Amino acid sequence: MDPMEEIRATFFIECDELLEALEADLLLWEEGENDDETINSIFRAIHSIKGGAGAFALEDLVRFAHSYETTLDEVRSGRIEGTPDSIRLFLRAKDVLADLVRAARDGTDFDTTVSEQIITDLNALTGKDESDAGDDDGFDDGGFEPVALDFGLPLDDDEGSANTTYRIDFFPFPALYANGNEAVRLLAELNGLGTADIEVDTGSVPALNDIDPDGAYFSWTIHLTTEAEEDAIREVFDFAEGDCRLEIQRVENDAVGMDETSVDVAGMDMPADAPTTEEAPSIPPAVIEAIAEVAEQPAKEKTAQAAAPKPVVRVDLERVDRLINLVGELVINQAMLSQCVAEAGIASNSSVGNGLEEFKQLTREIQDSVMAIRAQPVKSLFQRMSRIVREAGDATGKSVRLRLEGEGTEVDKTVIERLSDPLTHMIRNAVDHGLETPEEREAAGKPAEGVVTLSASHRSGRIVIEVADDGKGINREVVLRKAIEKGLVPADAALSNSEIDNLLFMPGFSTAASLSDLSGRGVGMDVVKRSIHSLGGRIAITSDPGKGTSFTVSLPLTLAVLDGMLIMVGDQTLVVPLGVIVETLKPGSNDIRDVLDGSYVMFVRDRYVPVIDVAAVLGFAEPTKDFEDKVALLIEDDEGNAAALLVDGIKDQRQVVIKGLEDNYGHVDNIAAATILGDGQIALIIDPDSLLSHAASGAVVETNQLAGGDADVFQ
Repeated sequence: MDPMEEIRATFFIECDELLEALEADLLLWEEGENDDETINSIFRAIHSIKGGAGAFALEDLVRFAHSYETTLDEVRSGRIEGTPDSIRLFLRAKDVLADLVRAARDGTDFDTTVSEQIITDLNALTGKDESDAGDDDGFDDGGFEPVALDFGLPLDDDEGSANTTYRIDFFPFPALYANGNEAVRLLAELNGLGTADIEVDTGSVPALNDIDPDGAYFSWTIHLTTEAEEDAIREVFDFAEGDCRLEIQRVENDAVGMDETSVDVAGMDMPADAPTTEEAPSIPPAVIEAIAEVAEQPAKEKTAQAAAPKPVVRVDLERVDRLINLVGELVINQAMLSQCVAEAGIASNSSVGNGLEEFKQLTREIQDSVMAIRAQPVKSLFQRMSRIVREAGDATGKSVRLRLEGEGTEVDKTVIERLSDPLTHMIRNAVDHGLETPEEREAAGKPAEGVVTLSASHRSGRIVIEVADDGKGINREVVLRKAIEKGLVPADAALSNSEIDNLLFMPGFSTAASLSDLSGRGVGMDVVKRSIHSLGGRIAITSDPGKGTSFTVSLPLTLAVLDGMLIMVGDQTLVVPLGVIVETLKPGSNDIRDVLDGSYVMFVRDRYVPVIDVAAVLGFAEPTKDFEDKVALLIEDDEGNAAALLVDGIKDQRQVVIKGLEDNYGHVDNIAAATILGDGQIALIIDPDSLLSHAASGAVVETNQLAGGDADVFQ
């Protein structure tokens, strides 16, 4: 790749990170975190994007970011108050900024109508036209008497060519030096823009014993006469913004007066006969040199220990995927070696057996470490949903706020990428169908603003994501009537609340009275269910009329490997995910009872659970009535639904590599995926959620999907 293309690619990666941080800070601000650090962090993110965009001549992006940061600078200075309306405008501006970054990255056209409107709204906040946005007024000099500095650099004596003089007041904070900036270089760059008269204020320098090596005691006043625009002056301080206080003010050329006393800052050498005044106390040259040396250090050791971020290496995702595939093959080979050793009759406590056990543990550690590389917090995905909520609220005329919980929960990157679409559908559904209008909410005694909560957590080796709203809940009467009208269920159907709720997942189902940008086309929740199932997950609905609705999604942490139990069903070896198995049982003659039409239940720990004859369900054998030679696996999901899987025996417990079926074969009811065993045999991985779903509805489906049969997933 061309070096400039690499730099450009890195810039857009950093833009994504900056936009993520910007979104997080704006949401904190919206929730009341309006401290200076939050506002400065927002400003720095926009400023950094603008600076990088300028390097690549991305003019539309630079222009928009400039208006954005100019308005935020007014907030930082206290001239504009951060009201709820202005914060909402800044959030919309962030969305447009992200669109401009994406368009620049992908080389696509961008409709500037929206961005121009946002610029107009931003300028309306400041009361300035775009041409004078960014001017500063009302500088307070703090009452100091400056000492003039001569940088020893050639100055342009021809002031006739310069038509503007600026007064620049530069007050560095200690963070400026800690972050690797040098005041000397910044001042030298200013001098290169024209004729610069630079004065230093040393009045803040304490006694030698009181000097903090990490402190910042000098400040400067610069009168710069230049043809350059104010933007060019601000660009000199691009990487110092937030780490200093910068005031820029136009002044009349004849208002500039200079003290003749000078110091050569480049070397920080004061001539022996340098005069001193009462306003500028004399400081020994050795002290000034010591302070300059401290100021020029990029970072102090204690600062690095306290605030230095962890080093990060960016790696092409394809390389990580290849590494994961190789680790998967390593797991398979380890299983093959284990089987070969077992077949050879080698004792487990022999040197070979001990070495194989160590190899197995090492393989597991390598696999865990590699999977951790792909693990990412769901924060980036969750924050993208903030925009969806804002757009859905605007489209429906509803006041809505998104509450995020558990953003630090980590999950495989592949899972995160494939969750975006189903989450978008659920968020829009919550705003469009779940929440009431502000008037309806107030009439019901609720706050006018609705809340959608998006949360994530780890539970039993899986990730659980919940989308909940505090709206009106599911009107089950309307849902059932619509389903009957569309012929999705018989007119005389007697359905439970849970079954009515699950009608929302049926293809073509919609309760919308009219078409809109968000709903009414019968496409949405069925897509969500298919997407979640394709990830090896499950989705459930709970609703409380008048209080709200919750969609709960349970997913595997990774799509690469899982811990499973190898079972025998007829002459087939199958795998059951270990996380759903509560216990294994040997059923007695009186434990299993016939209830209706060949269905059975098993009495386990003071309750009856449905019995699933795995061989019959998958079409490997006829249904059996002899259970004494069977083994029962009690499985349970997050909602407490349980069933007993009847199998012929248990072979082993091991980690298996997941191989998807849908891409190469197709969807198979009750089967989640496949794996390769140590002897090269292919074993199917059972989908316990599908089995539990059928068991919960009292309709365990008998099918041989592998032979081409079909089953109705909504039985």
